[in-house]
Amino acid sequence: MTKSRRQFSTALKLGLAIGVSSGWMFAAAPQPAQAQSLSLTGYKLAVAESLSEDEGMAAFYRARGFEPIWTSADDAATARRAALIEALSTAGNHGLPARRYDPTALMAMMRAVRSDRDRGQLEVELSRAYLQFAHDLSGGALDGRRIDSGIKRPPVRRPSQELLEALATGEPRAVFRELAPTTPEYTRLMREKMSLERIVARGGWGAPVTVGKLEPGDSGPGVVILRDRLIEMEYLKPTLSPRYDDTLRNAVLTFQKDHGLAADGVAGPSTLSALNVPAVERLKSVIVAMERERWINFAEGLGERHVKVNIVDFHASIIDDGKVTFETRSVVGHKDTDRRTPEFSDVMEFMVINPSWYVPRSIVVNEYLPQLRRNPGAVSHLVITDSRGRQVNRGHGFAQYSAASFPFSMRQPPGPRNALGQVKFMFPNKYNIYLHDTPSKSLFSRTERAFSHGCIRLADPKDFAYALLALQTDDPEGFFASRLRGGSESRVNLEKPVPVHLIYRTAFSQAKGKMNYRADVYGRDAKIWDALAAAGVVLGGVES
Repeated sequence: MTKSRRQFSTALKLGLAIGVSSGWMFAAAPQPAQAQSLSLTGYKLAVAESLSEDEGMAAFYRARGFEPIWTSADDAATARRAALIEALSTAGNHGLPARRYDPTALMAMMRAVRSDRDRGQLEVELSRAYLQFAHDLSGGALDGRRIDSGIKRPPVRRPSQELLEALATGEPRAVFRELAPTTPEYTRLMREKMSLERIVARGGWGAPVTVGKLEPGDSGPGVVILRDRLIEMEYLKPTLSPRYDDTLRNAVLTFQKDHGLAADGVAGPSTLSALNVPAVERLKSVIVAMERERWINFAEGLGERHVKVNIVDFHASIIDDGKVTFETRSVVGHKDTDRRTPEFSDVMEFMVINPSWYVPRSIVVNEYLPQLRRNPGAVSHLVITDSRGRQVNRGHGFAQYSAASFPFSMRQPPGPRNALGQVKFMFPNKYNIYLHDTPSKSLFSRTERAFSHGCIRLADPKDFAYALLALQTDDPEGFFASRLRGGSESRVNLEKPVPVHLIYRTAFSQAKGKMNYRADVYGRDAKIWDALAAAGVVLGGVES
């Protein structure tokens, strides 16, 4: 019998044993009226005294006159206790910090009940454990905003009162099953986690490849190690060939595509570096990805149509009914701390064709003001304006201004060299982040594309616009071209606004195929893993 099933069996027996041993759960063991009143008061006082920290839980118990859902003697309470212990024992399967919930301590507390005051305290503790687990599993165990300043997502938290009411009125196991994200992504991540745990337990994928470069036509010990590692990773069927033949080249190609590398079939330094990442490190990435998936477990979902930008994958996608209907390469924020693209969700409301670029204040004072102080005619492609929007005469010079005292704004008018290109896509937010075109097309040929000041540049912005406009016009290309020919800035509202999700996933799945992995460009996932480990998350398959 497995550990979780043993705990479940114990919980079932315990749920009955509590009532039998203590005598307070059964109507069949009546007490005098005065004793019942005192007993009830003891239970209610214990519950009431313990509820001040969670208003939702307090509201739930007040609304039901403090009647218990866990500690009564009926079958429903027994089933809830058993389902709770069973669910808490699965916390590690979800990459959650199991020690937070400690079902063993809860069962010991059940056995120790001797009075109605004890029963009241137990009632609250069971609700607290349930709510902690429910919040962690449905919305994440961590608040990412406390881990990295680039993570802007507030925790997703279902109200405590709602969670308790669901348990009080629903079938307990069904309630627990519905807590975790129900997305295919979460299911596939959980499956990969279990697979990696087995791989880690048996020692990983074998010896790392230490040769500097291997390519088609090569043979020898280095090729054999490469071959064996790809076999262990299930990119290659078992073979005894010592040559870098077409079969091995195809396996390398697939590996490169799954890891966001230049797909040339040559095992060069970047490919071998990714290939040599230990299975335990990939396991950490998957556990972090599961936590991140819980962070966007919105009640309303991501949206039937939504835009998703995976920052570390350098791609932006339009997704309709769960399927990618458009995808383009992207350039994201530079690795410098003040230029990194933040993570958040918002709603795209409109696009601007022939946009002006209103230069962010940080760029004005940090990059352009020093040039203007030396030469008032510098950055001549930009218009300098005062607070009323009037153009400033550069002849007066700017040497007298500091970054703090510079009173002007800067704008680049529409045109072929505009920094935003021919179109920008707006989901108004306080971070001043949006998607846009760019005249600098050469950067899209790079494998790693972290070069911007934080906004997301698109390789195919016109096609992106056409895909968005297709829902509101029969001729999106003609519509766009007519506005573009006008030359002036033109705002086009989206008749149906589109949710936008800027995410950061170093591990993500495909509907068909193997898990994909990317580099931790900003180091955020390493911080999240450290926080999860500090909270008590353990790696399955790793000997303690």
